[in-house]
Amino acid sequence: MASNTPAPESPFRTGVFSEGGAAPSVGEWNPTAETVRPVRGRHRHRVMKQRGGFARSSTVLGVGVIAAVGAGGIATAQNKPAVSISLPDALVDSLPDVEDLPGVGSFMSDDAAEPDTADTADTASYETMGGIGEEVGASRTTAAEALRSRILEQAEEQQAGAEAAATAAAEKAAAEKAAKAAEKAEREAEKEAEEKAKKKAEAEAAAKKAEEKKAADAAAAKAAEKAEAERVAKLTGSFSLPTSSYRITATYGQSGPMWSSGQHTGLDFAAPAGTPVKAVGGATVKSAGWSGAAYGYLIVLQLSDGTEAWYAHLSSMTVSAGQKVAPGETIGRVGSTGNSSAPHLHLEIKTSGGSGIDPMAWLRGKGLTV
Repeated sequence: MASNTPAPESPFRTGVFSEGGAAPSVGEWNPTAETVRPVRGRHRHRVMKQRGGFARSSTVLGVGVIAAVGAGGIATAQNKPAVSISLPDALVDSLPDVEDLPGVGSFMSDDAAEPDTADTADTASYETMGGIGEEVGASRTTAAEALRSRILEQAEEQQAGAEAAATAAAEKAAAEKAAKAAEKAEREAEKEAEEKAKKKAEAEAAAKKAEEKKAADAAAAKAAEKAEAERVAKLTGSFSLPTSSYRITATYGQSGPMWSSGQHTGLDFAAPAGTPVKAVGGATVKSAGWSGAAYGYLIVLQLSDGTEAWYAHLSSMTVSAGQKVAPGETIGRVGSTGNSSAPHLHLEIKTSGGSGIDPMAWLRGKGLTV
């Protein structure tokens, strides 16, 4: 806590004389109401007579000098720049009144003795000294009040400064809080934008991948279709015998009581039951299934030129209607279903118009040896 620099110590100290008129102490003398009170009676006249007019004048002059020095010091203190002084309100309220200050109240008291008419000049001197004392007391009162006022003003200024600092701190904290909230909102907005952009990119990537897959599937299907067409085209130009490990037991047009028409309508390949039955050329399965007692299980293949190959009396079938087959591809097994006396393959060849032709001649015409 700042304070004014203490003034030089006065050459006079309070308390040299006690209230009871004790003997003076060695050192300094501080005039009080008791010490400057006019002396009554014979002793007063004796002192005045001994000292004479010069003594009275010296006394008045000394008191005047003290008052002038005190007033000058106060004026000098008032002209100095203000120094920050911080005092608690309790201390300010407990400051003594001017009348209670040591050495001041005595000068301002009214209990001075009545002037003695014995010596008019002596009385005038003391009255003059009393006026000077009043002026000193007034000056000290003004200085004390000014000091007290300055202390209060400084305390108010410090309180206002503290309140302003608290307000500034609160505003700063609010600004920092708002800045942090804005920064947080900005980060959240950026994060949300990034997530949206990420989801959008993922959706676009998924859509692109789906389109690519669709295009790839279409290309693969087209390639497979092309490969199948090439395969079928290649197979169409080649032919194969309908079975293996066989022997011919009946030819086309052969007569006999075993056939209802009196003549055989196909070529019989006797072979063990279960022997693989193969397609004679590249074709499409027109039908596959039971065909009554005359043929048993029957498969009909349609070649690219419309020619049909009928496979009868099969024990099993491995293809179904609508399926494409290549030359030499297994389509069933040799059996003895329907009107049959032993396991064998009954093969018939029919033109696109439905007329029967000799299977042996047709096979040989394709470069096959029967």
